[in-house]
Amino acid sequence: MSRIYLSPPDVGQDERVALNRAVDGGWIAPLGPEVDAFELELTAATDRRYAVALSSGTAALHLALLNLGIGEGDRVLVSSLTFVASVNAIRYVGAEPVFIDSSADTWTMAPELLDTALKEGEYAACIPVDLYGQCASYEMIETLCSEAGVPVVADSAEALGATYSERPAGSFGGMAILSFNGNKIITTSGGGALVTDNQTWAEQARWLATQARENEPHYEHKTVGYNYRLSNLLAALGRAQLADLGRRVDIRRRINQRYREAFSDLPGVAFMPEGPGRRSTFWLTCITVDPGKARATTSQVRQHLETLDIEARPVWKPMHLQPVFRDFTVYGGSVSEDLFETGLCLPSGSTLTEEDQNRVISGVLDVLGG
Repeated sequence: MSRIYLSPPDVGQDERVALNRAVDGGWIAPLGPEVDAFELELTAATDRRYAVALSSGTAALHLALLNLGIGEGDRVLVSSLTFVASVNAIRYVGAEPVFIDSSADTWTMAPELLDTALKEGEYAACIPVDLYGQCASYEMIETLCSEAGVPVVADSAEALGATYSERPAGSFGGMAILSFNGNKIITTSGGGALVTDNQTWAEQARWLATQARENEPHYEHKTVGYNYRLSNLLAALGRAQLADLGRRVDIRRRINQRYREAFSDLPGVAFMPEGPGRRSTFWLTCITVDPGKARATTSQVRQHLETLDIEARPVWKPMHLQPVFRDFTVYGGSVSEDLFETGLCLPSGSTLTEEDQNRVISGVLDVLGG
């Protein structure tokens, strides 16, 4: 039997056709008609006016912070329960991260802790993270940040296709970022995007991402720029993937429901909640295992699945526990710490067959079943 991966790329004939179209068009470059079309289609998917296709979601975060003029001496609020890229971009510009713990009922940034932090200090930006396919609590977060005069940059790297209050992921904040990494719900192999309604920010990001070249016939540079643009070939791949987004979301939601039904009677096992007003993509289905009630620990489940050649992964280790960031301020911390200790991500990809799902379910029941 072949290995079951957590979230492998879902690539088929449509992607091959798109890549051949780009090759036949002669645009084997970091610019071209496929990039232009992909950006336009991303604006429709996120209900934005502008999109800038980039080499990664991390690059998009970096450029968003540069757009806001953030640098040395600034402090940026950010979710602690996230992938490290959310925080690395803050350090790229020399700013200081201030970590906000999660709410137990959504696993995303806790608005009450954000409120406390905003009352106790001054901040240059706030980066709420959409986690495992679920949007953060933007209604409260945007209100609190607006009252404090703090711009919001939404890290929607994990949530393209999700909605909150019937608005799509990527539509929140002054800017939002997306990721098209190989394990995301759609992929360009590597890639990302910055989306916004602000034309100046979009143009500034595009200019910085293209080595900050001045409008001269020769290569003129007055500002340090970056090589952050997405290639025309990969944009073609992204267009084929984006056109299939709805099907991919539906499949992942069905897989999540199948796991919920299979594990509903297991003591001590719970799922990441789907918060009020949200429709998650369930990019990854995450469970928690209470060692005081369940037959085994999260680690024992993961290790057993590995013996069956099934990939599973612990929930993100909170950033405030990471050695590189342990000296920075954190508000709260116990919720994300507990989720890291008890949480497990299960295979959730849209290529997962019924047989694959049966293998995962059987493997979990081997350890946690009655």
